Amino acid sequence: MVALHDASTIAAVIVEPVAGSTGVLLPPKGYLERLRAICDKHGILLIFDEVITGFGRLGSPFAAQHFGVTPDLMTVAKGISNGCVPMGAVFCKQQIHDVFMTGPEHLIEFTHGYTYSAHPLACAAALGTLDTYADEGLLTRAREIGSYFENALHSLKGARHVIDVRNIGLVGGVELESIPGQPGKRAFDIFLECWQRGVLIRTTGDTIAFSPPLIIEKQHIDQLVGTLADVLKTAV
Repeated sequence: MVALHDASTIAAVIVEPVAGSTGVLLPPKGYLERLRAICDKHGILLIFDEVITGFGRLGSPFAAQHFGVTPDLMTVAKGISNGCVPMGAVFCKQQIHDVFMTGPEHLIEFTHGYTYSAHPLACAAALGTLDTYADEGLLTRAREIGSYFENALHSLKGARHVIDVRNIGLVGGVELESIPGQPGKRAFDIFLECWQRGVLIRTTGDTIAFSPPLIIEKQHIDQLVGTLADVLKTAV
C-alpha cells in the first residue's frame, strides 16, 4: 500500500490483533511486529481494535501485551463494562493525548468528544467491572483454563463438516464446509439447533466463533463442545 499510494496518503493502519468477525484468524508469527516496523518507518499510526481481544481474552490483559507489540491507539469496548452497560474507550500514547489537550490559542483543547462521553452509569459499571477483574484475577484466567478449552475445541477435528479448528486463549473458531450457493447457512442452522439445546454460539460466515465468559469452568466447556459435537453428527 505504501509503495502504491505513498506513505503521505496513509494516516493509520487499523487491525484486530486476532481477527474475530472474519473467522478467528490468528496473526502469522511476526506479522504484528512487521506492521509496527512499517508504521514507524513511514510515520503511520498503528491502531489495534481490541474490542474482542481486550480484557483477558488471550490470557493477558490485552493482545498488545500478549504479542509484545504496542500500538499508538487502542479501541476497547464490551469487556470494559462486562457488556452490562454499553461503553467504549480509546487508549492512546502520550504524544497523541498531548495534541488533543493543546488546542488553538482561543480554545482550551482540540475540540473532540462524543454524545455519551463519560456517561455516569457506564463509568460506574466499568469501574465495578475493573475491580472484579482485579479481585478475581480474571484478566489472566485464560492462561489457567485455556489449555483445557484448546484440547476440547480441537477434539472436533475430523467431525462432520469441520474443515479447520483455530484458537488462542479463550477465543476459538470452528470452520465448516459451505453449502454450495448458500454461504453461512450450515453454520446458522447449527446455531439454531445448539440454541434449542441450551447452548449459545456465534457464527460469522461458515465459522462458529467462541468467546466464552472468563469465569467458564471445565464442565461448561464440556457442555459447550459436547453439544456442538452432537449437533454436527446430524447436521445437513
